[in-house]
Amino acid sequence: MLDRLRHLYEGHSPAAHRFRYALLGFDLITVIFVVVTSFFPRSTGVEVADAVFGLVILGDFLARLAIERRRLHWFLRPPVWADIIALISFLAPVAGEGFGFLRILRTLRLLHTYQILSRLRLDFPKFRQFEEATLAGVNLVVFLFVTTGLIYALQVDENPDIRNYADALYFTVTTLTTTGFGDITLTGTAGRMLSVGVMIVGVTLFLRLAQVLFRPTKVREECQTCGLALHDADAVHCKHCGATIHIDTDGDV
Repeated sequence: MLDRLRHLYEGHSPAAHRFRYALLGFDLITVIFVVVTSFFPRSTGVEVADAVFGLVILGDFLARLAIERRRLHWFLRPPVWADIIALISFLAPVAGEGFGFLRILRTLRLLHTYQILSRLRLDFPKFRQFEEATLAGVNLVVFLFVTTGLIYALQVDENPDIRNYADALYFTVTTLTTTGFGDITLTGTAGRMLSVGVMIVGVTLFLRLAQVLFRPTKVREECQTCGLALHDADAVHCKHCGATIHIDTDGDV
């Protein structure tokens, strides 16, 4: 059983790749559920859905724990603690699913793993062509989700201006872009510190996305001679050592 689980989470077979794609899909559905339910009052149906999501996350968590060889080191990773908080949030009736959005941190970690990246490069030529821009965009979107979720979870019962996820997202975007209309502000010292974090980290991620969007497009194709990984899309020789490189294209570069 452990070998089977380890193969699904770490292997390179088509079944393992499909399994990890399914995990990505489940993580995204989890985040969408948290966002949508923020607009509606708590109900029995929502509580049942919370329990179902929580049990699936618990099963995934226990499976990863079972196959982990260095468990103490594993428990020190931030995504693991984000999973624990999300798990408690879904399964504890008092907590509700307010912090379930932290599940998206696992989505980010999963998307950055070697197995997923290599499979995406094989399955989607456009991803290979625009990998840096795609990952920079994903980093920014994840930051928006996490920050908005934190603002919503911490302010919804204390700040009359934060009534649902949309209000928190509106504040996050106006703060990140330094627009600052001032119609929504966060209360308390923690709220002000969170606002500072949005401005500093958010602007950094936004500038990173702008950088990869407006500079010449590079593709990832490692030179077999010197190891240079990024080249121009139409390159036939490595700029570093001059060796011939063979970049697969679909004819539109």
